[in-house]
Order: sequence, then structure tokens, then C-alpha cells
Amino acid sequence: MKILVTGANGFVGRHLTGRLVEQGHRVTAAVRREGAALPAGIADIRVVGDIGPDTGWTGALDGIDAVIHLAARVHIMRETGPDPLSRFRQVNVVGSECLARAAAQAGVRHFVYLSSVKVHGETSPEGNPFTEAMAPAPEDAYGISKWEAEQALAKIAAETGLGVTVFRPPLVYGPGVRANFERLVEAVRRGIPLPFGAVRNRRSLVYVGNLADAVATSLLRAEAIGQTFLVSDGPAVSTAELVRSIAQALQRKPRLLAMPLALLRLAGALTGKRAEIGRLLGDLAVDDSLLRSRLGWRPPYGLADGLAATVSKTPGRPRRMHRI
Repeated sequence: MKILVTGANGFVGRHLTGRLVEQGHRVTAAVRREGAALPAGIADIRVVGDIGPDTGWTGALDGIDAVIHLAARVHIMRETGPDPLSRFRQVNVVGSECLARAAAQAGVRHFVYLSSVKVHGETSPEGNPFTEAMAPAPEDAYGISKWEAEQALAKIAAETGLGVTVFRPPLVYGPGVRANFERLVEAVRRGIPLPFGAVRNRRSLVYVGNLADAVATSLLRAEAIGQTFLVSDGPAVSTAELVRSIAQALQRKPRLLAMPLALLRLAGALTGKRAEIGRLLGDLAVDDSLLRSRLGWRPPYGLADGLAATVSKTPGRPRRMHRI
């Protein structure tokens, strides 16, 4: 297939384009600026600038069979802009809508959109993981913009016949991951005691190789058209279990302290890190059985495999960057 991938030089994009090239697809990478680092074998590179209402897609969609839209304004901790929702909408909603309409006009058959589990909210009900059938309830500007983009794409699909598939991944990790996951790996690597020994929450993750495989699989299955899929590595894990698994991948002994949860929440409030601590203590689990049953998909990598690849490639100096 001839596939256009936006955000091809991003964390997910680099892994996905590499996978598509390995499978023999002809990939055109749409990137923001010149000099983007991309896997070998990319057929064409299109510099499109910022994603938004004025992005020029002329020529980039010629002969394209499928579009995978990864580029987005990503989740930002401690948003300081005066109107963050407007800025997210400009890129994530209007930009996605314009690309989809241009794709439909160019005769593209399949449009795959990378959304986010944050469409469902920040925490899943205890013992009740999110499913696609649950009503969306986004809580922040990023999640709202992703949900509005999904709705815009559904409207375009109904109007034009464009085949749309949506993925809502939870936390994506893998070689080159940044932000809080990288910090957690580095803390375990250094043997820093972590106060999560008493945490019994359930959180889903997806290894970037599994996400890439799920997206690539959807391109080849007519059953994916018109569907929204949650995706994960499998059973959710607690923060304590994740720390132990990272330690095992690093061949280190985990240093976990069983600090009371109330004390951890108080520490988060006093240090201005309530949201970060809340994510480490709360549930955010997904049920991806629809993806598995509808497409017959199974993750090719387990948690241990994904973490082993991640820790062998994760740099030692965390960067101030947040994604989900």
C-alpha cells in the first residue's frame, strides 16, 4: 500500500514507519520541518509545517491508499496558555478535519487516527476498565480536543465514505520514551527508593511495537473500518508491579517503600504534583477485547519484552516532555 504518515518523526511515528517499511509498504512521511530523523526505506518525505487549517496537503495525498494521522498537539503538564483548549482545537480538531477532507477528496480509502485513552477520562472505575462502549468523558483540553476530532472524523466519514479507524492508546512506552516513564526508569536504575510498595492500582500500558503492529494490522482488515479500538499489552499492572518489572529488566533489585496512600496524596498536594501522584496511585485500565476479537489481533510483545527493549535504549537524562 501507499501510506502517508503524519508525525512520522515522532516517538510513535518512527517505530510505526519502520514497521510499515519492513512489511513492504511504500511510506510517505509528512513532517513538520526539514532534517527529520526517520527510518531507512521511506519512499518520500513531505515537509508540511504546522498542522492546522492552513496546512498544505496538495500533492502529498496523490496516489495514497491510506493516511495514518499521528501528528498532534500533545498533552502538556501545567498548561500556562490563556486559552489552552483553543490551541488544542486548532491543531487536533481543525487540523485533523482538514486533512481528512483533503484525503477524501484525493480518493484515499482508509484514514487511521491516533486518539487517546484520555477521551474516556483520567481514571477508570475501580474494577471496571474502560471499553469503547463507555460514554466519553474527557477532563482536560487535550482529551476534549481528541474527542472532538473523533466526532469530526465520524461526520466526514458519513458525508464522504472515507473509511476511518480510531485507536485510543493508554500510556505508550518503548525505546526513546521521554517524560515520566523515562524518569521512573532512571530512578529504578539509580536505586532510588520509591514509595509505591503499597499501591494496588490497575493501569494499562502499550509497548510502542505493539501499537505499531495493531495500527499496521488495521490497514489490512476491512473489519477495522468505522471502528474505534482501545489497545494495550494485556493485563493491567499496579505501579508497584511496574517498578518491579522495570527493575527486573534492568537486573536491579527494586527498592519499594510501603508508604500510606494518604501520605502520598498529601505530598503531591504540598509539592504541586497532585496530578502526577494521582496517576501513579489511581486506576486507568482498558479492555481491548474488541480489537482482539474483531481483528484477531494479539500483541507480539509482552510487558517483559517491551521493558527490556525500553531500558536498553532509554537515555540517562530525562527531558521535560509529556505524552500519552
